[in-house]
Amino acid sequence: MDFDKETLDALTLAAACHFNPEAAVRLYRTAGSASAVMDNGRNIRDMAPGCPDRVAEALACAGEARRRAEGELEYAARTGVSIMCMGDEAYPARLRDCPDAPLVLFYRGTAGLNGRRVVSVVGTRRCTAYGQDCVRSFVRRLKELCPDVLVVSGLAYGIDVCAHREALGCGADTVAVLAHGLDRLYPPSHRDTASSMTAHGGLLTEFFTHTNADKLNFLRRNRIVAGMADATVVVESAVRGGALSTARLARSYDRDVFAYPGRAGDECSEGCNNLIRDNKASLISSADDLVAAMGWTVDARLEQARREGIERTLFPDLTDEEQAVADILQKDNDLQINTLSARAAIPVGRLAAVMFSLEMKGMIKCLAGGVYHLIKI
Repeated sequence: MDFDKETLDALTLAAACHFNPEAAVRLYRTAGSASAVMDNGRNIRDMAPGCPDRVAEALACAGEARRRAEGELEYAARTGVSIMCMGDEAYPARLRDCPDAPLVLFYRGTAGLNGRRVVSVVGTRRCTAYGQDCVRSFVRRLKELCPDVLVVSGLAYGIDVCAHREALGCGADTVAVLAHGLDRLYPPSHRDTASSMTAHGGLLTEFFTHTNADKLNFLRRNRIVAGMADATVVVESAVRGGALSTARLARSYDRDVFAYPGRAGDECSEGCNNLIRDNKASLISSADDLVAAMGWTVDARLEQARREGIERTLFPDLTDEEQAVADILQKDNDLQINTLSARAAIPVGRLAAVMFSLEMKGMIKCLAGGVYHLIKI
């Protein structure tokens, strides 16, 4: 099959070094491309003298890895999956800057991963009604303040899936980072949510097909959740948990971390309270707090200006008579021309021309019975 050589070589490199993905990334960054690594696979120490023995052996005998890579490309072509190599423009730029970024990503979705604002929302699988309320208000308000925001989480039970569903509900794009290949879904009970996300966000993973959702994979995927975002928000976490791992990784990448506080002694909020106490996360009680801390308040002002600009375009300059008619219909809509003539003190003959002009400007429409209706934006 006619595959792009760099993509095929990147997949082969990732498959050959599946036991040491960090070494694969170091080789890629040293050589400048996956093809440069694989073209020198049998003599890799000429390029990288410090290459580990097991990695050198795997690259020297990469036939099975090549077949695995070809299988991934075939699956991707058949199912509409995008494959992103570290050097590709579509690859998350924020993640690329992280030292342990994955060499290859698999993506099924529509949302771009390099949007202006990206926020990860994580938390306990055993969330309370308080946690759900926090997520609901946070995501919806964040969408209002930053209309183009991308919400990232892990599709797990609890806070994760709540964040995804709230984003879908308010029209925000949302991406789930998975701990397995795209040929399966965990947990299966979230399949409907995942299906909706492929049209309004997407599903992202570093794992090849036939990879199960093992415990170690969940820990590995946390670095993607943290690394591809500008900020990570923790909503409810016990003293130990994956959300705290994600927060720790975000701090190591010099990303902002925020946490919702909980009641003292509340098991589900103990982790968040500790993050705040130890100055490892900033306390927030709303999306407004995060937006202010991140310096994103300009987004809301720009959106307001954009809307006002649209309204001015939709409502072009009106003559005095046109404005008088619009003001009357604004207060008391759906009037006949004779009533409008009397109220506006405009003769019916001239008013007919005024109404035609307003109709051409898209401000009114004539209903049955000669009733005029003002179209409200």
